[in-house]
Amino acid sequence: MPELVVVTGAFSYTGSFIARRLLDDGVRVRTLTRRDDPASPLHGKIETAPLQFADRAALVESLRGARCLYNTYWVRFERGGTTFDRAVRNSAFLFAAAAEAGVERIVHVSVSSPSDDSPLPYFRGKAQVERELAAAGPAYAIVRPTLVFGPRDILVNNIAWILRRFPVFVVPGDGSGRVQPVSAEDVAEIAVTATRTVDAAGPEEYSFAELVRLVGAAIGCRRPLVHAPPRLALAVGAIAGVARRDVLLTRDELAGLQASLLVSHEPPRGRASFREWLERNGATLGRAYVSELARNFRPYAPL
Repeated sequence: MPELVVVTGAFSYTGSFIARRLLDDGVRVRTLTRRDDPASPLHGKIETAPLQFADRAALVESLRGARCLYNTYWVRFERGGTTFDRAVRNSAFLFAAAAEAGVERIVHVSVSSPSDDSPLPYFRGKAQVERELAAAGPAYAIVRPTLVFGPRDILVNNIAWILRRFPVFVVPGDGSGRVQPVSAEDVAEIAVTATRTVDAAGPEEYSFAELVRLVGAAIGCRRPLVHAPPRLALAVGAIAGVARRDVLLTRDELAGLQASLLVSHEPPRGRASFREWLERNGATLGRAYVSELARNFRPYAPL
């Protein structure tokens, strides 16, 4: 029987690419997920078990027999009882369960530029999770993606969606914050081959304003960029979020973008060109809005 690995969130975004990459290697994949997704292309190809943080014994059993755990669990923003502090505690709970189950190795997907000293709870929480992993016991590797792009990603797709529907695009501040896009396929490849803590970044780097212009050119919707104070840009995003019943942009994301936290200071490990990907996918990019709340907060089918 093929060896078993566990992937958290294989019906979500990054986890789905990791699961597909592992299946290509002939590995048996089990996902720990908060909800089932019968519409996923992976449905029926992988085993499923609940990702829950109330019953440690059940969580240990769902991990037992796995050689490796690929962890993508995290939260993009706080909502209701979902907080960064709770996500850190949940991550530590998961790592401890993996150790008890005899998992030999954990590969954890973090973010570029995590820091215990960060004033941004998102990036600070990511650093705290990395420390919990280091103390958990099993061997581990950490992958730190920059800005992940790919089919039906949220940020790039929704930039295109806005450009298709509005006469101008509001850019927070001067738009000079740097980003280094990396493809979801490259992140998956880096994750399955990682042996230590590494950044996952693509070969190209742009200012945010340059990125928006590239997207506009690729989809045939070149719009004027209107530079607005960050607080005003957040307010505009909040209004649009209410209209879409979603969260378009968070304060941490904006601050991280302005501080150029989504770039790497290591040689790029990703190979895919963001510019070339846009040229190939511009015709379909942004045709439909992709909702963060629908993807990660609203229930699918129960397990």
